Amino acid sequence: MLQKLCFSIKPFNRCFTTTIIKQYLLIDQLKNRGLISQVSQPENILYEKLKSGKSLKLYLGVDPTAKSLHLGNVIPLMLLLQFYLHGHDVVALVGGATGKVGDPSGKKTARKMIVNEQREINIKAIEFQLKRFFQNAIKYLESLNKRTKYPLTFQKTITSKYKLLNNIDWLGDVKLLDFLAAYGSHIRIQPMLSRDSVSARLNSNEGLGFNEFTYQILQAYDFLHLNTVHKIDVQIGGNDQWGNITAGIDLISRIQKNQTENITNNIQPFAITVPLLTTSTGEKFGKSAGNAIFIDPEMNSAFDIYQYFVNTTDDDLLKYFKLFTLLSEQEIKEVVENHFSEGPKKRFGQKRLAWEVTELLYGTNTGTESEKVSELLFSDNTEKLTVKDTADLFIKMRIVQDVSCTDTLVNILCKLLSCSRNEAIRKIRQGGIYLGPQRERTTADITDFSPFISNDLLYIKIGKQKSFVLKFV
Repeated sequence: MLQKLCFSIKPFNRCFTTTIIKQYLLIDQLKNRGLISQVSQPENILYEKLKSGKSLKLYLGVDPTAKSLHLGNVIPLMLLLQFYLHGHDVVALVGGATGKVGDPSGKKTARKMIVNEQREINIKAIEFQLKRFFQNAIKYLESLNKRTKYPLTFQKTITSKYKLLNNIDWLGDVKLLDFLAAYGSHIRIQPMLSRDSVSARLNSNEGLGFNEFTYQILQAYDFLHLNTVHKIDVQIGGNDQWGNITAGIDLISRIQKNQTENITNNIQPFAITVPLLTTSTGEKFGKSAGNAIFIDPEMNSAFDIYQYFVNTTDDDLLKYFKLFTLLSEQEIKEVVENHFSEGPKKRFGQKRLAWEVTELLYGTNTGTESEKVSELLFSDNTEKLTVKDTADLFIKMRIVQDVSCTDTLVNILCKLLSCSRNEAIRKIRQGGIYLGPQRERTTADITDFSPFISNDLLYIKIGKQKSFVLKFV
């Protein structure tokens, strides 16, 4: 049986012909992809709701603590996207209000407060990135279904909708006395103190500010508001958000138990959390870890994203395919098998992963262009480096870095590698520095780069793994 799946995101409505699948298996499928880590109890009610053909309404919140989302944020967004594609309504919530307070989850120290002007800049930037994520995802899906032998199929019950909200719209006018009078009796201190985000800080030398202690109340109120006004069933978040989300479930449940009217309109709340992004060695990614990969093109180009995933270890390859792409389980299995059969050194799997993720996050042709740039920079064939079209592509992909025309090679290396002068000199003397499109090896410091410049650009290769494109200003 065929039917149309229509996306209501404006201005880019899309329709896909899809086949019916068993909707109640969705949660299990997403668990198998590694996108679901925990589901609040009673989990069977969610299964029964899906089995009956009813759709869910889910939301994901993001605080504007930076100007850009990062790859750690992409995992819960991929879960939200999967539900959306299967016909469920979704809400992306920007924390214009909660961002003023600061979430202590996973933080060893208090967050640095952001001035209002910067917060507003961050909000606008993140709202744009959220819209662009769904726009690019729909276009990517169209392209994927045309080129794959495993077209994606989705259950469709009602037209799925996407909304973008900001919690300043309801928290901004809340008065403290009114809030305490209405909800204070439903909030219990002991569970608040026992949550990991609070207890860890209370037992540390840093301590915990009252603003961070009350953050979970604000997030709980968000869930209450969205559950009551927008009929939201499920809040999605990272595993570190489990305590904050269940605080909302507890608040909603207590208020519902005390209701005497309109009880039949109550919607039972649930939590679904995703794993935090880590490498095979257990290293966490994010702003607090200092290794965040941002998805704002002004902060990390499409080429940056491509190169990050090209350098994925074999141990992380299967996991990242399931988390960061929409490829079917069958296709992922084939790609990974081909990767190992062809020989891991060819990095067939990593190149396919990098291409898919870049196309999904940055839009049509960005994966292809990034792939071409990578081949040009890291291939042994350097003839095309002298072609003007290549220089134009490097500039378009924002990989060209400006350097001063008075800089020496040593100074340039210090900036590129964030190393000391002695370390830069040592690398030059070891013969690991190659200059120009022909990659001529040098063992001495250089002040005149004119013999190595092509189309106003200077190419520097450092060892086997690092290449840079520079322009003198």
